[in-house]
Amino acid sequence: MSAIDGLPPLRDVIKRHDLAAKKSLGQNFLLDLNLTARIARAAGPLEEVTVVEIGPGPGGLTRALLATGARRVIAIERDERALGALEEIAAHYPDRLEIVCADAMEFDPRPLLGNARAKIVANLPYNIATPLLIGWLCAEPWPPWYDMMVLMFQREVAQRIVACEDDDAYGRLAVLSNWRCETGMLFDIAPSAFVPQPKVTSSVVRLVPRSAPEPCNRAALEQVAAAAFGQRRKMLRQSLKALGVDPARLAEAAGIDPTRRAETVPVSGFVAMANELTDIRATKNTP
Repeated sequence: MSAIDGLPPLRDVIKRHDLAAKKSLGQNFLLDLNLTARIARAAGPLEEVTVVEIGPGPGGLTRALLATGARRVIAIERDERALGALEEIAAHYPDRLEIVCADAMEFDPRPLLGNARAKIVANLPYNIATPLLIGWLCAEPWPPWYDMMVLMFQREVAQRIVACEDDDAYGRLAVLSNWRCETGMLFDIAPSAFVPQPKVTSSVVRLVPRSAPEPCNRAALEQVAAAAFGQRRKMLRQSLKALGVDPARLAEAAGIDPTRRAETVPVSGFVAMANELTDIRATKNTP
């Protein structure tokens, strides 16, 4: 990448700005610029796109996004030590990089977007990756403010996102992710590509919001999935009792045998049970 954009190698940037990765911030810097370019390309054509990046650190992925042609990158970085390195990138790409020093868990980028099309592309800090994703999946109204997410997770988390029924990794996160998005695992990245090296393999996942997910109350869906997978080795007729309604009625509405276990139920089955739960509660609250 340095041969393409004329900026210094990332190892030099890290050393010059004293950017030793902090475990408390979940930092593992990706230094292989061929891989950062591959992640950027996975987001598709970027020429007319605003990209929101979380945790850019020394800016390896930021540089790849800009070199690939992103019209604008909004980089949200909590670590003030990284701001100098990012400012150097901003100077190299005038008016295309906006740096926001903020906690991504608390910062809402929507006011910065205007009417621009947005994609989220990020090597997410491990310690906040799942909560961030859940927040984006719970965006209202839907379809959301982004039209694609290309995100890096620990491989175990990535598997939980893309899993289907009967997979060992299938659970609450897969139900929410695949109800609202089309998901896919793109490629793995070995620990050796990072500084410091994590103990686990990472994976890049692409999520594309469905324009019209099956109609469902999101809160009810989350409650049904939480009850079912909270006791995942038990049959639905037992685990769904936590919802305070007749589990058999929920299962019947979904055309599911109540002796089945949560990991065998497709997303559509959870949606049907959530809709029945919503109807039951609405009936109870009707004068």
